[in-house]
Amino acid sequence: MSAEPNPKDAISESLTVDRSTLRRASIAGMVGTTLENYDFVIYGTAAALVFNELFFPNLNPAIGVLASFATYGVGFVARPLGGLFFSHFGDRIGRKWVLVATLFLMGTATFVIGLLPTYGSVGVLAPVLLTLCRLLQGFGAGAEQAGGIVLLTESAPQNKRGRYASLVYVGAALGSVLGALVWVLVQLMPDDRVQSIGWRLVFLSSVLVTIAAYIFRRRLRESPVFEEAKSRGKIVERQKTPIGVAFRFGWRGIGRVFLLNIGAIAHSYFYQVFVANYIKNDLNMPGDVVPPMLLIGGVFAMGAAVSAGVLSDRFGRRPIYIVICAVLMLMPYPAFLLLHTQNVIIIGIVVVLGFIFAVEGTVGVQSAFLPELFGSRYRYAGVALGRETSAAVGGFGPFIAQGLLAATGSFVPVVIYLMVLIGIGLVTAIYAPETRGRDLLSEHDARHGDPAPTSH
Repeated sequence: MSAEPNPKDAISESLTVDRSTLRRASIAGMVGTTLENYDFVIYGTAAALVFNELFFPNLNPAIGVLASFATYGVGFVARPLGGLFFSHFGDRIGRKWVLVATLFLMGTATFVIGLLPTYGSVGVLAPVLLTLCRLLQGFGAGAEQAGGIVLLTESAPQNKRGRYASLVYVGAALGSVLGALVWVLVQLMPDDRVQSIGWRLVFLSSVLVTIAAYIFRRRLRESPVFEEAKSRGKIVERQKTPIGVAFRFGWRGIGRVFLLNIGAIAHSYFYQVFVANYIKNDLNMPGDVVPPMLLIGGVFAMGAAVSAGVLSDRFGRRPIYIVICAVLMLMPYPAFLLLHTQNVIIIGIVVVLGFIFAVEGTVGVQSAFLPELFGSRYRYAGVALGRETSAAVGGFGPFIAQGLLAATGSFVPVVIYLMVLIGIGLVTAIYAPETRGRDLLSEHDARHGDPAPTSH
């Protein structure tokens, strides 16, 4: 184990921590991903519980659920597009501008979903409008988490990057808790009221989260690493694009991020979304047991995110990520067996473990690991491109899992699918470089011999 960095908390060889900037960045990173995950959780829960009846009523139940999950998945298709668009500005203008813009885009799209007409009112136009809103959600989310973890990694003390950057995912877990809590409250209504007005209240409530997030973000400062890089002329020249520079010089890092995250994202949404549908529609359990489980899982997940980040500061990014991936390799088959007990407490334990390891454990390590893989000129673009392209594939996990289940009548193909994807992440982590403590002002990727972009 390498020696601890200087206790003066150097960000790099030449920068020191501004505690006020770090505190603001921590809060801003948390509240933004709170909104993002709030949006995704309330949508995923609606897709599992009500959207098949409200927007796809003419389809048989199994196909209706598939269609609901398909609209859920298209949000992930838009994520890399959002990452491409916003990372251009994030690496040139700064992280703060992007984080404010994406906040309003996601919040507006979610609020509008609560106003949409259903299939019974306007026919096929209803699912079309729903899909459009979902695309806008995903477009904004494509730069949100990448911006948050880059900002916090660049603002944190060198020996505590994992701890502080993981706060972004504490915010994500808090979003899960709030989303589940709102659904718990709405499901106190009679079923017909949930179908008519209750689900709308869930989505309209996003305006409160958006306003709260903006209040914290409006006073956000730029990261000291970005400001220092800018003063040294280490930002991408106007005649070039950060995306182009990232593809040319950071393609190894982009590939690593894609492979590290594809299995993590699939497992995350398996426990957040697919399990809810499975216990309701395949095990015929009451739908109102789902939100409390997601709420409890989110509470445990907040501690899991920080714990994973702290452990990665102590023992390194690679070993902790390898351990988490190995655990996830072993979980899917026992998880299905335990779900089939139809015991609420046992199923709750499965959901909690899923949230600890799959939903927040993986990203708790990734929070500092991914930004540290890239050079200073294209860090935002590299993280966003790698992470969101993998999300576009792994985010269809609930749809693919439901399709495999419908086609075979067995959960075994779903288990194999999940094991293969997390296996890819495990092998990638084994061969990835250790990045803990690297100088973030370096223009080189975190691998000896990778070229750096030349200055002009």
